[in-house]
Amino acid sequence: MLSSINLLNFLAFTIILIGNCNLLASENLLNAAENVILRKSASVTDREIKIGDLFLNCGDKCGTAIAYAPQPGKRAIFDANWLYRVSRGYQLDWRPLSRHQRIVVERESIVITKEQIAEELLVVLEGHGIKGDLQVEFSNRALRLHIAAENLAQIGFESLNYNPQNQRFSAIIYAPAKDPSAKRVRVTGKLYATSEIPVPNRRILKGELIKETDLEWIKVKSRRLQADTIINANDLIGKTPSRGLRRGAPVRLSGVRRPILVPKGGLVTIVLRSPKMVLTSQGKAINGGSEGDVIQVKNIQSKTVIEAKVTGPGRVIVRPNAILAMN
Repeated sequence: MLSSINLLNFLAFTIILIGNCNLLASENLLNAAENVILRKSASVTDREIKIGDLFLNCGDKCGTAIAYAPQPGKRAIFDANWLYRVSRGYQLDWRPLSRHQRIVVERESIVITKEQIAEELLVVLEGHGIKGDLQVEFSNRALRLHIAAENLAQIGFESLNYNPQNQRFSAIIYAPAKDPSAKRVRVTGKLYATSEIPVPNRRILKGELIKETDLEWIKVKSRRLQADTIINANDLIGKTPSRGLRRGAPVRLSGVRRPILVPKGGLVTIVLRSPKMVLTSQGKAINGGSEGDVIQVKNIQSKTVIEAKVTGPGRVIVRPNAILAMN
């Protein structure tokens, strides 16, 4: 009987002990969940960095500003010593795991590209009477502007100078345009006249017939165009390359020709037309030709060589005075 009582007491004690351990573990987990934790990285939009940008579980101190944010598009690195001083100064339950611990804070931004700046510059220049199909080439290599994410991407221009003799320009730009404290950047460069020309939108092989759907239009510097560069799509459509044409490359007149409708040595139908009759005969082309070309053709029956004009695939026409050669 005594042994049974002791066993019951032991079981009751064990249950109480396990319950207390579970309660203690739950409290530890809750405390761990509420511990201040350093974020892996941070991205901010405001001009100030707040405690909550750097730490998790910082309670009512999360909204407290502790440092200036970097410039838009820039980053700032805060090391373990600086972070620990912040945690002690604001009584946060955090200490660095090592002296190498740090956080990188990046300021979000809107990027104004070189292409956008060029477009705005052309608008400003047009307002000064400088018009035409122009292309801007900046001397500044890595030209781009970063502005705060909440601002409008508007560019301001100051001290604009343009020399029409050499087409060079200089200006001071800044963004946003309505911010008098915005960082100023000096830009220089040159304007070039441009021409819009048709070019292949795919590789076109020798012998292929060029169609309108095979072409696209691009702008190029006019000074770079050869004297015989094709600038009219009609000079390409219906033609065939003398050799393969590259995608996006300007085409010269010597690079295309009318398609060969009568190959050298090919059989042709010789046609003679007059107001009163139409005669046909078979012949053999001595040389090839395109539509409209005058080639030499040998009449198979009479063996006579005559001149004939190519009118279509395998078809030529002769003048009425060549009637004797038809027989």
